[in-house]
Amino acid sequence: MTRVFLADSQPDVRSAMRLLLKDLNMQVVGDAADWPTTLSQAFGTQPDLLVVDWDLIPHDTSLRELRATCPAAVVIVLISHLDARKQAALSAGADSFISKGDTPVRIAERLRAAAANIIQP
Repeated sequence: MTRVFLADSQPDVRSAMRLLLKDLNMQVVGDAADWPTTLSQAFGTQPDLLVVDWDLIPHDTSLRELRATCPAAVVIVLISHLDARKQAALSAGADSFISKGDTPVRIAERLRAAAANIIQP
């Protein structure tokens, strides 16, 4: 079962993502509503996927800290507005992105695709 750590400041987004991930037979092993909690708790959960809201990531940093904490995890960034944020997320080190405005079917497709890229030890 794919292990997922979910980080988003909005409880309703985390709740909706939990339901979707459960439907995909993925296990949410932890969640956070802010960046410091994400950094401090993600490692202990040993996630396969990190699903992180772009707006949580400090503007003066990239995903390097998070990747150092969970080097084997695939990182997916949740984006509210696709404009330049898509490229910025990928440039910051994300493996993929999901638009928060996507349909649940599209989000599920992107999560399945990301899970397929997980390298098993």
